[in-house]
Amino acid sequence: QVQLVESGGDVVQPGGSLRLSCAASGIILDDHSIGWFRQAPGKEREGVSCILRNGGTTYYTDSVKGRFIISRGNAKNTVYLQMNSLKPEDTAVYYCATSRRLQYYGARDYYSPQLYDYWGQGTQVTVSS
Repeated sequence: QVQLVESGGDVVQPGGSLRLSCAASGIILDDHSIGWFRQAPGKEREGVSCILRNGGTTYYTDSVKGRFIISRGNAKNTVYLQMNSLKPEDTAVYYCATSRRLQYYGARDYYSPQLYDYWGQGTQVTVSS
């Protein structure tokens, strides 16, 4: 049984940092591309970042470029999302998801939910003073 568990969400002041973790069981994350998504109240889910299975190329949505870093853990079957310089508009539930097909598509498809196979339950990030 495949399970993804996100953790690390918290309440943080603007300008602060958080590191989210996505831990997997039942699959080997190195065999998958991984995406981070978020959904704010009243808004649609949006893709934030992804790291491809082949070569580990990373991508970020424009609003988080230069502030967020996605990375794979070393031998811990975990993927991280380091979030720096957080803004109130980063407030959302953050989800990780896995895909075995992402590397066969172009960048404009990297945040298409239908390309992802397994999803976690989400972790809440609140940025507020």
